[in-house]
Amino acid sequence: MKNFRHQHQRPKKNTLIIGREAVMKALKEGKALDRIYLQATVHGIWIDEIKTLAASALVPINKVPIEKLNNFNVSNHEGCVAQISKIQYQDLQDIISFVVDRGEVPLFLILDGITDIRNIGGIARSAFCFGVHAIIIPDKGVGALNEDAILTSAGALEEIAVCRVGSLMKAVDDLHLNGIKVFASEMKATSKADEVDFKEPCAIIMGGEEHGVYPALMKICDDRFRIPMTGNFDSLNVSVATGVILYEVMRQRN
Repeated sequence: MKNFRHQHQRPKKNTLIIGREAVMKALKEGKALDRIYLQATVHGIWIDEIKTLAASALVPINKVPIEKLNNFNVSNHEGCVAQISKIQYQDLQDIISFVVDRGEVPLFLILDGITDIRNIGGIARSAFCFGVHAIIIPDKGVGALNEDAILTSAGALEEIAVCRVGSLMKAVDDLHLNGIKVFASEMKATSKADEVDFKEPCAIIMGGEEHGVYPALMKICDDRFRIPMTGNFDSLNVSVATGVILYEVMRQRN
């Protein structure tokens, strides 16, 4: 794994696709894109085509002011810039089948509303170290898995499988259809982490620190649990909490 040295920097030009035609071509060719930046004030038929292609490929679109695009330090962007993904996203069912065929007990991690790339990087690092088979993220409402996130993860994001899905609700349904239970971490849950049977095929949902797990998603979970703590404090950082939970999973399975 790569040594981590945090540095926040503008994306390199060779990671960008610049201009409307180039972005549409990349989408049609199935090139892995992290996201597309569209100038908020531009209009035209080409925008609808890009939106349709992006939706089909589960590529997020960010509507931004022109200053954001100009900050990429590229010319002739025409109000449209795409960032090439360093992550090769995997199909969830393919990963499930792969894990089962190898005779392993599936373990997945679902990220709901986690936007801080430092937390995502830390979570990925713990996930890789504790044997998670894949991280599942939505195509919207999650931090970009960009170069900074990869650096924060010490390279783990390039080693672990990542599945980007159009709906976390549907992803949970797919997990259930494959006999995989889904548990959610929640501060007010009755069950404690060490009281949950993590030895069976399972997926764990971690919610963003501000809003937690989306209520509708929480309702379709098989169970919820909490990390017991001493002292009067709100909660652990989500990255730290994930590490604690995944250690408990590994402890039970070993």
